[in-house]
Amino acid sequence: MREAVSETGRSAMRKALWRIVPLVALAYLCAYTDRVNVGFAAAQMNADLGFSATVYGLGGGLFFLGYALFEVPSNLAAVRYGSRTWLARIMVSWGLLSAAMMFVATPWQFYTVRFLLGVAEAGFYPGVIFYFSHWFPPCHRGRAVSRFYVASPLSSVLLGAVSGWLLALDGTADLQGWQWLFLVQGLPSVLVGVLVWRLLPERPAAATWLSEDENAWIAGELAREQAHIGQPTHDGITAALRNPRVLQVGMLGALLIGSITTLILNAPLILSSATGLNTGAVGWIISGGGLIGAAIIIWAGNTADRRNSRFPDSLVYSVLLTVAFIVLALSPSAIVAIGAYLLFATACFTVPMLTSSGWAELLSARELAVGAAAINTLSQIGAFVTPFAWGVLKDATGDFRAGLLLLAALALGLNLMLWQLCRQLRSRPELALAA
Repeated sequence: MREAVSETGRSAMRKALWRIVPLVALAYLCAYTDRVNVGFAAAQMNADLGFSATVYGLGGGLFFLGYALFEVPSNLAAVRYGSRTWLARIMVSWGLLSAAMMFVATPWQFYTVRFLLGVAEAGFYPGVIFYFSHWFPPCHRGRAVSRFYVASPLSSVLLGAVSGWLLALDGTADLQGWQWLFLVQGLPSVLVGVLVWRLLPERPAAATWLSEDENAWIAGELAREQAHIGQPTHDGITAALRNPRVLQVGMLGALLIGSITTLILNAPLILSSATGLNTGAVGWIISGGGLIGAAIIIWAGNTADRRNSRFPDSLVYSVLLTVAFIVLALSPSAIVAIGAYLLFATACFTVPMLTSSGWAELLSARELAVGAAAINTLSQIGAFVTPFAWGVLKDATGDFRAGLLLLAALALGLNLMLWQLCRQLRSRPELALAA
């Protein structure tokens, strides 16, 4: 049973949720938009520049290679320079590089800018998880992460609603529609980065809107969490990378992020092919999926906090992902394809939200900065390899069926790994922090 939270604790968490999470969520919305908007630009850009599915798949995946290679160094820099300063730096640099996508003209330019965009964004997501670990005790962390992570499906709503309009600007001011898309969706990240640097407090002690009692409550709850987890027997980067829990959750993330990212990058192309609809209509389908995903994330975050069931709940949604991939691969009609995509949207953002909100329950505070970065590094390697494999399969077979079956196979592996982790946590409850 979870202990009742005092009125001081409720007040502290209420203030933190309203003062911190909306700004961080806005930053993540910008990040996710700049990461996957290439999916909406793909059809027009590939036709204009003569890119094959293999070229597009490699360029789409190179973002995640740059992200993976610089994930740990970026999180170490966040520890050294402070989360607020480093998150602001990440946002300004990725906003400028995302806008620079409008200038690519050759495959190698496409590869280079996508790789550099990944380097620029490296460390943002695990940096936020690390930052939240200094603010939100376990019984509130799922809600905080869910309200931050809801920016992922909301970015789908934004992309679906405005991308068709931006692509329709084709020829305006001698720019192609896909160039307008990268320009208009990239530059707002720079402004939000400045707001993060000016408005985000580094730690609870620096927040003038918290009382002394509220500050003491947060510190006491976090200290209790660390006492339960215990201290690592060894410190340092290599110790975190050798931690079997880091490797296990990292491999789980490689299957998860690889499969969902590949479908997100190709969803406009898949839906256009399966339904015969134009870009605007497909955009509204993706927006609808984003709204469904946002509602499910909020509900799942609250439920997981009440039941302390982040990993078991993620297994349920992972099974839904598998079903969606299989149905998309075998869909006999446009209606079935749309239904399968909406099922995918129900689960694709919820599974990573639930698993990542549990990282701080598996690692001590001294391991978390490097451990979270290492987990995300392994995850992004999956997101680099899978889109490239998808593009090769598309060019070799001429349709999306083989790629979708590949994603279904990865999701089956994800289900098995989550099931094994849940079994371990049930048999050894000391591995996970009780709520």
